[in-house]
Amino acid sequence: MLLCADQTLYGGFSTDVAKRVATHNAGKGAKYTRPKTRRPVKLIWQQAFNTKHGALSAEWQFKHQSRAAKLVFLKQHGVKLHW
Repeated sequence: MLLCADQTLYGGFSTDVAKRVATHNAGKGAKYTRPKTRRPVKLIWQQAFNTKHGALSAEWQFKHQSRAAKLVFLKQHGVKLHW
C-alpha cells in the first residue's frame, strides 16, 4: 500500500516491492501514480503471499473498499498516518 503525495492511497502487487516503489516515484509506474501531484509515493504497508492468485485476490478486494474501510484496515495493521 502506498501513500501518495496528494494523500490518496494506492494498492498493487509486485515481486520486488522496492523496485516497484522506485518505478512509481520515477513517474513510470501505474497510470494512477504518474501525475506529479501524486508523487512521491511512500510505502506504508505490505503483505507477502504464497501465490500470485492470492496477491491479486487481496489487491482486488482492497481496491474495492471505501477509503474509510481502507483506513480502518491500515489502522488495524499498525499503520499510523500523519497528515
